Amino acid sequence: MYQIKTYNAIAKEGLAEFGRNYAINKTDNPDAYLVRSIDLHEHEFPSSLKAIARCGAGFNNIPLDRALENGTIVFNTPGGNANAVKELIVASMIMASRNIIAAAEWSANAQPGADITLRTEKEKTNFNGTELAGKTLAVIGLGHIGSLVANIGIDLGMQVIGYDPYLSVESAWNLSGNIQRAETIEDAVQNADFVTVHVPKDHETTNLISYEEFGYFKPNAVLLNFARLGIVDNQAVLSAIEDGTVRKYYTDFSDELILNNDDVVIMPHIGGSTIEAEIGCAKIAAQETKEFLETGNIRNSVNMANVHAPFKSAHRITVLHQNIPNMLGQISTVIAQEGINIENLVNSAKDNYAYTMVDIDALEGHEAQEIVALLEAIPAVTRVRLLNNPYKR
Repeated sequence: MYQIKTYNAIAKEGLAEFGRNYAINKTDNPDAYLVRSIDLHEHEFPSSLKAIARCGAGFNNIPLDRALENGTIVFNTPGGNANAVKELIVASMIMASRNIIAAAEWSANAQPGADITLRTEKEKTNFNGTELAGKTLAVIGLGHIGSLVANIGIDLGMQVIGYDPYLSVESAWNLSGNIQRAETIEDAVQNADFVTVHVPKDHETTNLISYEEFGYFKPNAVLLNFARLGIVDNQAVLSAIEDGTVRKYYTDFSDELILNNDDVVIMPHIGGSTIEAEIGCAKIAAQETKEFLETGNIRNSVNMANVHAPFKSAHRITVLHQNIPNMLGQISTVIAQEGINIENLVNSAKDNYAYTMVDIDALEGHEAQEIVALLEAIPAVTRVRLLNNPYKR
């Protein structure tokens, strides 16, 4: 029986992915957490905790290194809320072009009277806007969300330029052939009417759009940041607004620095706040957690390399360990000295840690306990798990 503990409200459709071999919120020492926005940086992780699944793309509320030190793999759900964010980006570009908010406020505050129709016809010209068709859209980051935004830009009749130095093969397959690829951010933004960023936040992307980059913008551009706070330098964007480089700044992240500015539209982090996105993220989180707990396979991890292989043998040993020389030799030697044949071995590393899966066949009960103990005794090993294939007897 696997134990799952949830924080925040996790969609029931996601929790339904767990079957009868799972218990939800029955203990404070679970095998896995499912979380959304709770801040775990000061949280004490139980030794039982093998996985944390974040129901969303962002994971800055989870201490990744400390989780690894506890032997805990952290997952996110890339793509689970991508369509929701894409639709909000389109809505924001339309709002920036058509003066929708100002026009609606005028109508709501119009005084009743016989001349209301004539006044509307006369004053509606104050809200004249522009169309998206024919405009240029620069998309910085072409992952799950960025590729959807780029593609819909093409569908809206826009000229789309994409920039992503780390573009994956999977993302490339999903992109329209009409999207132009820029070699640098400068090339991407220099003719853009709209610039939208869709990159994860790390040391490379913090202040990715700052004073230098604004120097390449065309005048009166619209900037959108629905990725993460800090990817756009807010002090720099205020200067860009003041000198006419940026006409409007739309963001999903509040910051005291940009409050009470008529040219800044701040939304309360609602990019992924749709019923469909919450359900989708919860389902993905549950599925990847189940796969990891039952087979050891790692997909969509943010603190460990992805490692997966078909589970065809009777047993699988997983070892999370430091990424240092001769670890595979030590693991293999322990198994061989117990007279056990290795049927398959998969290993991958990320930074200071590595993960090894070893598939074996014959194993007696007393041997199982002994081999786990011997592997755990290797100084550089953080966690050892022995999995039994329920379909192999």
